[in-house]
Amino acid sequence: MKMSLEPGEGSDGGPPAASTRPRPSLALGPGGPRGLSASATTPEGDGGTLLQQALRHAVQHLQEPEDDGLRRAAVEELRTWVMDQPHLNARTDDWSLTCFLRGCKYKQDRARRKITSYYEMRSRVPEWFNQRDPTLPPLMDLLKLGVFLPLRNKDEEGRTVVLIRAAVHDPYKQKQSDVFKIGKMLVDLLLETDEIISIYGVFAIVDLQGVTLGHALQLTPPVIKKAVHAWQDCYPVRTRSMEFINAPVYVNVVLNIFRKFMNDKLKKRVHVHSKSLVALHKVVSPSILPEEYGGTCGTLQELKDYWLEQAVGKRLWFLENEKHKADLSKKQQ
Repeated sequence: MKMSLEPGEGSDGGPPAASTRPRPSLALGPGGPRGLSASATTPEGDGGTLLQQALRHAVQHLQEPEDDGLRRAAVEELRTWVMDQPHLNARTDDWSLTCFLRGCKYKQDRARRKITSYYEMRSRVPEWFNQRDPTLPPLMDLLKLGVFLPLRNKDEEGRTVVLIRAAVHDPYKQKQSDVFKIGKMLVDLLLETDEIISIYGVFAIVDLQGVTLGHALQLTPPVIKKAVHAWQDCYPVRTRSMEFINAPVYVNVVLNIFRKFMNDKLKKRVHVHSKSLVALHKVVSPSILPEEYGGTCGTLQELKDYWLEQAVGKRLWFLENEKHKADLSKKQQ
């Protein structure tokens, strides 16, 4: 399955408001299927649309109810609980709640824990979730560098492939917290505009080309613990695989700290490759990779320009969305 990604926009340049957004499970995100006609067929040639295939997957593997009434009841049950937790300041639209339900295979108790973790993290880690104006010079610089680049097409399993260029920034001039902030901002944007990410999850390519001691020193154990906590326990999207490429021989010194905080499932999804791209091409088709990674899908500069434009275009949405975080002073003990 290969699908182009074209986030939809609202009248202010941001994603459509919840009140005007179609119910999740009826479109691949608020803007509908990206770059596809309603009659687009799956690679299997079964005549079904990519959307229908994704929704079948949600039913078969994420325990999503086939019955529309049961889906709505599950969302309403979660919304009722969220509204009884006013300290969370959480979003309560169908779209957001469906993402959390899918991320927890429609188990209400798990979804509640994950929502709580997500909105409390947004309060406890202000260096990632405050001052998210993409036009701020430190953030603009990182967007121009392309530290976090979702590819424009899905892989053959429908997963969103993200290229994380972990060592492209200058560790003596740029903050690691801002690097993580850009990543979280773009994941939030993807969750807002692309339903398929909530179904198939993320395939991460972590490029360590050019990594130095300065980069390693930015990743202290407390920072690593917060990063792993965000992936595992907070965001309503599955990390399907983490492929570390261009890895130096000493990379396991740092990776072992990451593994210390990972659950067994995530540990098994971490794979390390050396300088060759051959191993990467075995798990990611070159047809969706940029030319600099041996692919045929445009250049890195085109990808950087695209996500810079998308982030700046959603500036008002990022600023508005900052208010959604827990007020820990009101949390009931």
